[in-house]
Amino acid sequence: MTPPLDLSGRVAVVTGASRGIGYFVARELAAAGAHVIAVARTVGGLEELDDQIKAGGGQATLVPLDLADMAGIDRLGGAIHERWGKLDILVANAAVLGVIAPIGHVEAKTFEKVMTINVTATWRLIRSVDPLLRLSDAGRAIVLSSSLAHSARAFWAPYAASKAAVEAMTRSWAHETENLPLRVNAADPGATRTAMRAQAVPGEDPETLPHPSEIAKRIVPLASPTLKETGLIFQAKHNRFVAYRQPE
Repeated sequence: MTPPLDLSGRVAVVTGASRGIGYFVARELAAAGAHVIAVARTVGGLEELDDQIKAGGGQATLVPLDLADMAGIDRLGGAIHERWGKLDILVANAAVLGVIAPIGHVEAKTFEKVMTINVTATWRLIRSVDPLLRLSDAGRAIVLSSSLAHSARAFWAPYAASKAAVEAMTRSWAHETENLPLRVNAADPGATRTAMRAQAVPGEDPETLPHPSEIAKRIVPLASPTLKETGLIFQAKHNRFVAYRQPE
């Protein structure tokens, strides 16, 4: 039997932590002993998360932040350094869907928002916390991706393009740090019972999809200090790593 994950004394950042996969990843990390820095726009969702973490004996720091605020992302890294002097775990989960539509019908403001939140903010976050993760004895970065980055399904162009960009950044980052204790991987959760999925596929029966709490339990082991893999995609649906450019 695999021993329980022990993240005692470790500090973790989770973006998009007020609901969905990010919410449950934050709870799992806290249950394993990590101090969770929960980042999201929705204060009510963060407060509910805080209540759940405290009820389980865990600790969290709430950061209400719109990731379109690039200067705010920069300040986040500085604040973590001042308080903890390092970061052990990053879960870059926050993303927006945009719209499901023919590429020629996508409004400029919609495309720009998808790229701002999904790509530019992810890069800004990586830039802000990379020095802190390098100060950890076993830094772990988990960047949420999607199979859409590879399938490029019709009508999903903005979201698919954003996730392809995120995977490319993640892969480059992993190559840059492969000789360090830092491990950098992407996680593809697959179709999950979330608000974003309901927005994208409104006619789908949500009961046919795994709950985000189930997916979170599969993602959190990527934060383990004993993890060896780097620069790969983890398919949470199948609970396994696959090589980049060769996903099923």
